[in-house]
Amino acid sequence: MDPSTAIDLCRSTLLTAVVIASPMLLVGMAAGLAVGLIQALTQIQDQTVSFVPKLLAMAAVLVACLPWLLTRMLDFTRIIFENSVVP
Repeated sequence: MDPSTAIDLCRSTLLTAVVIASPMLLVGMAAGLAVGLIQALTQIQDQTVSFVPKLLAMAAVLVACLPWLLTRMLDFTRIIFENSVVP
């Protein structure tokens, strides 16, 4: 494997990882912002109040996006195996 192929493989791997993780991270960030705003308005300062809604929101997004995530991962794996060169 030459260096340009290795760099392209690393770049595509990192891009795929970012695309796969982004829905859950964005929903977790939005839920954290909403809960933080509610906590600031009501002056409730408990750590578990912010943790549980974020966990539930991220789990719901994972369940909703799971078919798409698996398709992306399988496509990436298929491309990697098809393009691999055996010496």
